[in-house]
Amino acid sequence: MRSLRLGFIPLSDCAILVVAQEKNFFRRHGLDVTLSREASWANIRDKMAVGALDGAQMLAGMPIAAAVGIESVAQPLVTAFSLGLNGSAITVSTALWARMIDAAPHLSATVALRRVIDEDQQRGRPPLRFAMVYPFSTHNYALRYWLAAAGIDPDADVQLTVVPPPRMVEALESRAIDGFCVGEPWNSLAVQTGLGQIVATTYEIWNNGPEKVLAVGRGFAEQQPATHQALLQALIEAAVWADAAENRPELAHMLAAARYLGAPPALLAASLTGRVTLRTGDAPALIPDFHVFHRYAANFPWTSHAVWLLTQMLRWGQLTAPVDMLATARRVYRPDLYRAAARALGILTPETDLKSEGVHSAAWTIDTSAGTIPMGSDHFFDGREFHPAGAVPYLASSGVGAPRVSLAALATLNA
Repeated sequence: MRSLRLGFIPLSDCAILVVAQEKNFFRRHGLDVTLSREASWANIRDKMAVGALDGAQMLAGMPIAAAVGIESVAQPLVTAFSLGLNGSAITVSTALWARMIDAAPHLSATVALRRVIDEDQQRGRPPLRFAMVYPFSTHNYALRYWLAAAGIDPDADVQLTVVPPPRMVEALESRAIDGFCVGEPWNSLAVQTGLGQIVATTYEIWNNGPEKVLAVGRGFAEQQPATHQALLQALIEAAVWADAAENRPELAHMLAAARYLGAPPALLAASLTGRVTLRTGDAPALIPDFHVFHRYAANFPWTSHAVWLLTQMLRWGQLTAPVDMLATARRVYRPDLYRAAARALGILTPETDLKSEGVHSAAWTIDTSAGTIPMGSDHFFDGREFHPAGAVPYLASSGVGAPRVSLAALATLNA
């Protein structure tokens, strides 16, 4: 039995790790795993840096940021497993929501927010404060993307700050922030308590976009390949179980345990079963793909997802030196390792590492030599498309929040 210590954050999308533990998928593959609940993504980062964790649930951008030297993790990281798609939302305080309704009752939330910000600027009021969970998170990039689409500059028109996921609702209640982007169940808790209202889910912003990954040190992956493969196979089997609709109620009870999320099962079940209450007192909205744990090739570590993350780091001024985006993405995201684990289990995998995003507004399929993989929509809410090979032109036409580096520097990128 090989012993491993894996870190996680109390969020609904730690589900695959919890299932692998509680349903004995780890033990079935010869692993004695200790799951370590961490208070913040900074804790995950620091413990991975000093070797206190063998692997961890991580924000999809963290290992990429480490690879380009803008994240303080000493050891190179790799991921061969995505922990799922979607699962987060943007929530604003109930007070801000009321102002948005008054400003533009029949228009989109982003337009309404733009009008509130314009009024505040005209009256000399301090900017609204929005929280996200970490600078290199999909939450940060989704929030910025959503704001920028309405002409709101995230670096000038609002203030962005970092708050750990379990403290988001507390920060909203104390009026330290006016809104946040975070994973479940913290959006639903804000709505349930009347403190906040959900204005957009990340599924709406980008249908079936990436969220978290399971990352390990590159040294671990290279020096203990059999253990790494056993870990990946256990996680794949757990993902299949977690994604089955009939298992979601049981999953909610698993996650509710104090050692994991310590939240009421009914609160967790809302998003897990695709019935999300967006506004206090409203009937739940049906969002069946709010959490996707396995279907749509959800566990496949797409190299193109890593390239997209790099473009966002560039767009928002986190990455200021030219890098070879594709080479960097391939060093960190390892679909080859995932394929080996999936093949041993008879799971179909894509035969290409790259795909365009935003080009499918409905269900579609990927054909492989062994069969067909059903896929879900990958639509962006503003109708944009992302083609990995065209990353530089995409950035150059992005409007608000256009790259904080020169076009000459952009031209040197090999994407």
